[in-house]
Amino acid sequence: MSAVTLSYDRSIAVLTVSNAAKLNALTMAMLDSLDQHLIQIDRSPQTRAVIVTGAGDKAFCCGADIAEWGALSPAEFARGWVRDGHRIFDRLARLSKPTIGALNGHAFGGGLELAAACDIRVITPRATLALPEAKVGIVPGWSGTQRLMRLLPEPVAKEMALFGRRISAERAAQFGFVAEVADDALGVAKQMAEGLADISPRANEIAKAMIHGAVGEDRGAAIETLGAAAAGPSEDRQEGVDAFLGKRSPKFTGQ
Repeated sequence: MSAVTLSYDRSIAVLTVSNAAKLNALTMAMLDSLDQHLIQIDRSPQTRAVIVTGAGDKAFCCGADIAEWGALSPAEFARGWVRDGHRIFDRLARLSKPTIGALNGHAFGGGLELAAACDIRVITPRATLALPEAKVGIVPGWSGTQRLMRLLPEPVAKEMALFGRRISAERAAQFGFVAEVADDALGVAKQMAEGLADISPRANEIAKAMIHGAVGEDRGAAIETLGAAAAGPSEDRQEGVDAFLGKRSPKFTGQ
């Protein structure tokens, strides 16, 4: 059975990609489920961190289910599969909470793009990374040539996308793509997430927005989020709301 499940370990949300028969390949139903879970997580003040991992010990996620997208028309593939997947991965990348990819196995194609949408990554020594899309006549469609370019050196991305070569966990660590190589990637990810208990969630949210503004990850939303955070606590905001509800002219003080 294929699914993306959401479970909680205290304040840590754990998203698990599961499709045992196809090395955790993603179907549209799984993407839709991921989307709904992300909406729920972002609205949960109790959630302090998010971990994305794969079921089993062979693969984190080996991309998109070829049998599913291969049956689509060119228009359906572009407008639906690619654009919807991109939108959902963008939602993960732009979560207000810290996210960790626990790469318990290989991450290929869409699986690598899923990992790239997390803030940081932990990987097992046996796992490899790849962008094999050209072998089936397509190109990366869920940010593999965009977001991933900010996280890997250009020649390395070309090595994967153009030449079909796999990158080892050790090389991924050398490039800074992963924070740590560990046999128990999920266990280390949970330890990292538990460390957030001593860190201000509000400061984390603002710092993440600032970093995203700097690197171009939804810069417009990042800037307006910071602006809203600055204007929100002001006395002028409260006066504006009170005046509107009271049907009177506001008396702003600039405080």
